[in-house]
Parts: sequence; structure tokens; C-alpha cells
Amino acid sequence: MDISSSDAFLIVDLQRDFCPGGALPIRDGHLLVPILNLWARAFADARCPIFASRDWHPPHHVSFRERGGPWPPHCIQHSAGAAFHPDLALPEGTTLINKGMDPDRDAYSAFDGTDLALRLRSLGIRRLTVGGLALDYCVRASVLDAVREDFTVRLLRKASLAVEVHPGDGDQALAEIVAAGTEIIEEATP
Repeated sequence: MDISSSDAFLIVDLQRDFCPGGALPIRDGHLLVPILNLWARAFADARCPIFASRDWHPPHHVSFRERGGPWPPHCIQHSAGAAFHPDLALPEGTTLINKGMDPDRDAYSAFDGTDLALRLRSLGIRRLTVGGLALDYCVRASVLDAVREDFTVRLLRKASLAVEVHPGDGDQALAEIVAAGTEIIEEATP
């Protein structure tokens, strides 16, 4: 796998609440950790920037059921569930991207309401490699926004899982991602 100076890596929402035992678990979400660790190490070894997004919701966020949203309370700021999976080995210098912090506005994409696009451009990044949770929500939104921001995008298929609220949601998200021009990487290792 080629990694050049104009590449960056984005790990999307590998947080405890999205893994088994969390408030909004994605089946086998924890199994992505070793794959993402390998890719993060490869990007670090290539001296390319690594970003890790996380839901960083205030209590009573608009996406929570108590306010009419679709989800149980999850990834509440400073809670154990908002922490990254304990086995996720983020290399030194990884930049954290907090999203979903406005209590009255939902945000799935790592670009929505953040300075991620600006940061990437300031570093001369042209291509973004993405993996994480959940394929049919935050990964999908992040990939599509990256394409809209004129970045070339590669999705790590084996490092992305769907929550599948409805059967087929993951396949539909993948079809949208492919239709947007995203390259799908099937290899689990760099």
C-alpha cells in the first residue's frame, strides 16, 4: 500500500460506547482495533498525519431518545463510554477531532462543525484513508464530506463496520461511498 506525504489517516469513532458492552454497541466493533492499529502505525512510520474523530456529546444531546432522537445516550463528554477503545494505540501526535458537541444539532461527519478540512489542507493533504465506526452513519458521512471537500478517499473495508439499524444499511452506505468515487481497500494490513 502506498502512503505518500500528501496522505492522512482518519480513524472514525472507535469509542467504548460503540463497541460490545457500550451504550450503542456495534457487533464485533472491537475487532477493528488491531487492524486500525496496524494502519495507524504504518502512517506514523511514513510520518503522515493521523486524525481520530470522536462523538463528544453533551448530556441531553438532540440525538438522544429523551429529546426525540434515534439513539440511546452515548459518548457523553468525559464519560467512560466516550473514551477510545482501550486497546486502540493512537500514535503520538494523533490529532483528536471532537464532533457532535452542539446540544441542539446532530453531526455524524468528522467534517461537520469541525476544522478537519482546514487542518488537512494546511498540511498539504490530498488523500484520506478512513476506517472506523459505524460504516452506515459516521464513516459514511465523513467519507462523503471528504469527497465533497475535494479529497481523494480510500475506505478500509475490513476496518469499517455498520450498526445496521435496518438490514442492508451497511450495503447501501457502501454503495453510496463507491458511487462518490471512493476507492475500497480490501486488505486488512498495509
